[in-house]
Amino acid sequence: MKISYIIGIGIALAFAIAISLTQSYTDTSDEKIRVAFFPSIAHAVPIVGLENEIFHENLSDETNVEIKIFDSGPQVIESLFSNSIDIAYVGPGPVINGYLKSDGSALKILAGAADGGASLIAQKGSGLESIENFDGKRIAAPQISNTQDVSLRYYLSLNGLMPVEKGGTVYVLNISNPDIYTLFAKGDIDGAWVPEPWATMLVQDLDGVRIFNESEFWPENEFSSVLLIGRTDFIEKNPEIISNWIDSNKETVQWINSNPEEAKQVYSKFLQGYMGKTLPDQIIDESFSNLIITSNPLKESVITFAERADSLGYLGRSGYNIDEIFYEEKIHEEIVGVEEHG
Repeated sequence: MKISYIIGIGIALAFAIAISLTQSYTDTSDEKIRVAFFPSIAHAVPIVGLENEIFHENLSDETNVEIKIFDSGPQVIESLFSNSIDIAYVGPGPVINGYLKSDGSALKILAGAADGGASLIAQKGSGLESIENFDGKRIAAPQISNTQDVSLRYYLSLNGLMPVEKGGTVYVLNISNPDIYTLFAKGDIDGAWVPEPWATMLVQDLDGVRIFNESEFWPENEFSSVLLIGRTDFIEKNPEIISNWIDSNKETVQWINSNPEEAKQVYSKFLQGYMGKTLPDQIIDESFSNLIITSNPLKESVITFAERADSLGYLGRSGYNIDEIFYEEKIHEEIVGVEEHG
């Protein structure tokens, strides 16, 4: 099996790396799987599983793997729509939007990969510890309708607040994670609702204050922050590859939870090898501590997320239906029946 990495558009970490394109290859095999994920610690499952060749062990030697690295969930879904990728690791916001945009035909949720790992970080002295002080504040989140954006806007609505563009008093800025880091450093924003490792970077590098971890905002303190999805036609044409990938995903989760220190080292080496520079150990350690690595897709949290997005008007005006968003219920039930939160 051959693995090649293609770094997608806009990948940049705040430690000043910008990469366009690397290592492609000419594929001579009929069997190929194109996998997308982010270079963030919440995507430890695909990173560790590929670096440790766990996925390799469950795929045939004739199956080539092409890796495409992104930093935007909506970009991932658009690439899936254009048949540029076959499976992907991405947050529930873009997954639900993509599913509904295609009338349920384009994708299925195969498994989970991470629970939690996002926080509201504020400037010291901003007053964001109290909801009464949110009026007039500038709070950033990544792309509009992505997972953190929906959570931020829903949090505001729960507390009787609205963004300025909706007639409210809070400035919500939808910008990329690297740009959030830059604006936070300049003091141009008061806070940010961001995933790991960005949340911890704002705290450790820029003296930000973690107001709360998003897990506190969810029933049972858990929510699916990274899901494994597949393009529907690829799933139907390649059931054995998909089954093997799901097995490897689960096996990788178990390995990470049994070997957390080794997993962090693998992640650090991945960043060094493919991004040109890694993160300090203390940032990786704290970021990792704010995540639960799990293959459980946390179905109820996906349903709740859809309800929240719908309440914000993100899912259209004619109602929505995600009853069949999960792939093969029997496989799903087997996955969610296993506790991996050790």
